[in-house]
Amino acid sequence: MSRDQSTPDRRVIVTTLGLTQIMAWGSSYYLPAVIGPAVSARTGWPFPWVIGSLSLGLLVAGLISPHVGAAIERHGGRMTLAFSAVCLGIGQAVLAASPNLPVFVAGWLIMGFGMGAGLYDAAFGTLGRLYGRGARSTITSLTLFGGFASTVCWPISALLLDAFGWRGVCLVYAAIQLLVALPAYLLVLPRGVPAEPPLAAATGPEAGLAPRSLPLMATLAASITLSAVISSTLSVHLLTVLQSTGLALAAAVGLGALVGPSQVGARAVEMAIARYHHPIWTKLASVAFVVFGVAALWTGLPMLPVALALYGAGIGLESIARGTLPLALFGAPGYAKLMGRLAMPSLIAQAAAPSLGALLLEHVGASGLLSVLLGLALVNVLLVAALLTFKRNSSRPVRTIVPS
Repeated sequence: MSRDQSTPDRRVIVTTLGLTQIMAWGSSYYLPAVIGPAVSARTGWPFPWVIGSLSLGLLVAGLISPHVGAAIERHGGRMTLAFSAVCLGIGQAVLAASPNLPVFVAGWLIMGFGMGAGLYDAAFGTLGRLYGRGARSTITSLTLFGGFASTVCWPISALLLDAFGWRGVCLVYAAIQLLVALPAYLLVLPRGVPAEPPLAAATGPEAGLAPRSLPLMATLAASITLSAVISSTLSVHLLTVLQSTGLALAAAVGLGALVGPSQVGARAVEMAIARYHHPIWTKLASVAFVVFGVAALWTGLPMLPVALALYGAGIGLESIARGTLPLALFGAPGYAKLMGRLAMPSLIAQAAAPSLGALLLEHVGASGLLSVLLGLALVNVLLVAALLTFKRNSSRPVRTIVPS
């Protein structure tokens, strides 16, 4: 299907997706950090279950992600992203109206469909389906928007919490998804998708997976999953880790705030220099920064500001590499389907990682947790080195990527 001549230009599409990504992340993944304590305090529901509901939502997101990628590959991202807005909006409304914990959990399960169909991987797949190999710059720009999700939505959520309570927060976000994000997707994103190049008919997903690409796919999936484990664990437990060094909560929050600007700064630098290097080097820089950041975090004061800046830069670059490296390694045919497949293990790992991190904190303390994360970060460096070896040994581009 060819693209409609009235399709908006890249700046309009990226801006639309960027703004909706901020609200999608802020009203789902980043929401429990703000409203979780209030939900537990006002209802008496166990706090671990209130927070753990997000993990159940992420599990749903991981399980549906291959189907999301396949749908975007066939039809483009317009209706898939619209579906995500509907699920997020309905899920938020269920949260707001929930009379008991099971209904609250059900709301998060509905939101899991929205997260699986509407967060980064789905947005990356949409851009890849629209622009093919030329999507790299749009993916990088999109992550620059996404880096502001917590910066924008945490203060908004806190203000709404003070004014309307946690149920009011959920209702406002439901209205944003249904009355703003949903029309934006339907009005801005094109109905059609560009036709595949002729080569795709013979070498697309339907042709089967080339044997020599299997190790490359497995290594890439493992690296993305390890990065997700490290970032999701620290996103939940960072303040606890910082307080274990003797910092007061206010000081820990102040230092933790360094992570967000570091992410955005690293993404801005990458956007400026991306044309000069292959995305494999973005991925290598990402895992190296995370290693140095976690190692410095392990040493404690006075290295904490440097540690958090390095770690933030690393996870900021990881978001870019997650979208651009598969496109560069495997090409545009089947890219959206591949992104759905790669998202599945990483989202499931994100669902489990915070709980496993809590167990480690309980049994081996913050230092032990950081030791484990540092070990995983070092393994990730080895995986990226293997990716680099695969790339150098490849005599031609790998185009066949996903079994039908």
